[in-house]
Amino acid sequence: MAQRQFDVVVIGGGPGGYVAAIRAAQLGFATACIESESYADPKGEVRLGGTCLNVGCIPSKALLRSSELFDEANHAFVMHGISVENVKIDVATMMRRKDNIVTQLTQGIRGLFKKNKVTLIAGRGSFAGREDERWQIAVTAKDGATEIVAATHVIIATGSVPRQLPGIPVDNETICDNVGALSFTAVPKRLGVIGAGVIGLELGSVWKRLGSEVTILEALPDFLAAADPAVAKEAWKIFTQKQGLKIELGAKITDVKLGKQGVAIDYETQAGAFTLECDKLIVSVGRVPNTAGLGCDNVGLKLDERGRIAVDEHCRTNLDNVWAVGDVVRGPMLAHKGMEEGVMVAERIAGQAGHVNYEAIPWVIYTHPEIAWVGKTETQLKNEGIEYRAGQIPFLANGRALGQGDTTGFVKMLAEAKTDRILGVHVIGTNASELIAEAVVAMEFGAVSEDIARICHAHPTLSEVMHEAALAVDKRPLHF
Repeated sequence: MAQRQFDVVVIGGGPGGYVAAIRAAQLGFATACIESESYADPKGEVRLGGTCLNVGCIPSKALLRSSELFDEANHAFVMHGISVENVKIDVATMMRRKDNIVTQLTQGIRGLFKKNKVTLIAGRGSFAGREDERWQIAVTAKDGATEIVAATHVIIATGSVPRQLPGIPVDNETICDNVGALSFTAVPKRLGVIGAGVIGLELGSVWKRLGSEVTILEALPDFLAAADPAVAKEAWKIFTQKQGLKIELGAKITDVKLGKQGVAIDYETQAGAFTLECDKLIVSVGRVPNTAGLGCDNVGLKLDERGRIAVDEHCRTNLDNVWAVGDVVRGPMLAHKGMEEGVMVAERIAGQAGHVNYEAIPWVIYTHPEIAWVGKTETQLKNEGIEYRAGQIPFLANGRALGQGDTTGFVKMLAEAKTDRILGVHVIGTNASELIAEAVVAMEFGAVSEDIARICHAHPTLSEVMHEAALAVDKRPLHF
């Protein structure tokens, strides 16, 4: 059989990979996307979307919404004069809904491939060498059969995998990573979580709302160190005092024992040595780049000191016509960052001026309340010696927030003292994930806080708090 040849071959069908493949095809390139058979639909066909769509962003948000509704029915309906009794959660139905959403979206990507004439190749892709100015990519199927495809350009988008802790074997039954934590068949009575990062907080919140007694063990001494200190302080108060999450900071795990009745975790803090006993344990201590089996050594593909593929500002590797995007390269491990890099690379291959502004990438934590930010934190500005002004307005005085029954949180805007240019915006509250978009647009266009202050915001909306925060930078808020 003649060897198949493509202008662009993308290794990995997650957010960065499938978007890169679609954009490359739109630009007229003969494009193929190689996706391993790690995720399969009920028919046994390979599923696109990677970790994000299959066992990450999308299913976790589906479960978060289900748990929020359950919590509202139990605690929030009463303030609206709505009485309900014997509210129950059917975990099997909740999981089925989550799975249906995943199936719909992953099948949708397959449809987009067909529409844009992207060739999907099932199997694991790895570098086999280079011949006649083309890269030779070996694709190994589940049954062991191997095909070699040739590519002028290669885009690596192999994503990341959960970081493992020594001595803590993940079986996704009792000791789980994100995969197992999204597939519980019942609400665990006692749930332990190692890691108070995004995944740990989101999944811990899901099962806490559904009735679990949740304890989170965090190795770092500070809570949400990446967030603005005011946001971290507010989030700590809400999560621990209002919602009842037990979070132990500075916790060093000394031993984990798996028994018939669950898991026992020995740990130490400044207060002493303790043992946490739980029915299920979620290990969420970050993720690491997925380069295993890629054949980097076969072609001399350079990795950095943290095991990521080394790239420049436009995601070029050290090899001609080889690019890498998403979690496998430097920068935040965020699906939307990978998508933008995928578009940039496809456009660069086409000779266009694609780019990604890494200073304006939004971060979101989908707890309740949500947390979102873009740009610099106060800590970063102080460390960098940048003079700034700050405006912070709570949702407490906002009519829409009061009408929705949730006035938790605030919007905080940071602007350069001399130029008024917006340097960072931080939101904790309902719909923070949507509100942050205005700040991202503003920063992309080099806006100053006065620009936001002069823009008419619809009333009554939560976005008015963004408007008030901009006014507060100049110490002239109108409603607080």
